[in-house]
Amino acid sequence: MRVLPMGPTAVIVEDVDDPAGWAAAFERNRPVGVVEVVPAARTVLVVAADERSLRALVDLMHHVGPPGGDGPAPAASEGAARSAATVVIDVDYDGPDLDRVAAAVGMSPDDVVACHAGAVYRVAFCGFAPGFAYLTGLPAELHLPRRTTPRTRVPAGSVAIASEYSALYPTASPGGWHLLGSTTATVFDVDRDPPAVLAPGTTVRFVPR
Repeated sequence: MRVLPMGPTAVIVEDVDDPAGWAAAFERNRPVGVVEVVPAARTVLVVAADERSLRALVDLMHHVGPPGGDGPAPAASEGAARSAATVVIDVDYDGPDLDRVAAAVGMSPDDVVACHAGAVYRVAFCGFAPGFAYLTGLPAELHLPRRTTPRTRVPAGSVAIASEYSALYPTASPGGWHLLGSTTATVFDVDRDPPAVLAPGTTVRFVPR
């Protein structure tokens, strides 16, 4: 694990096997002085209140155990409790790319639906747009590169796959992922607290309608 400075009050933690799990373990008993912990695909950003707090936190980072370890677990924070939840998303598997994906992976459309809906996903990190969660757990049979030509507009609620991830578009936006279906679930709402339903560490299941 490498800890690199990111300005006077933040660091990037690199070479972490499971950034979302590491962030959750660090958050289980949120140290004094931590402002924010943000996992990404391969790194974790830790932001402190000031330079003094950051120096103290860096020493603690090297002692963060794996999630679910044998050591005593402190009481979970509200954010950690939310991320431990399971979110079930009802999906109409009627996406415009379903047949193309089926042909590309050598399955029938029904088999693609069964494969995608049969997996258990976990939010690894969020990015691209507010509330957009990158979900790990996509079966290897469905791993495909992004579309050669992105769409200029993907409807809100689209359920999609690309590379080793699945995702749900929280709002309408451009996008290059393969669209398998759609849902009416609202996973991001600025008037809700918290706005995003799919926080890092959250388990997600897709259920065909």
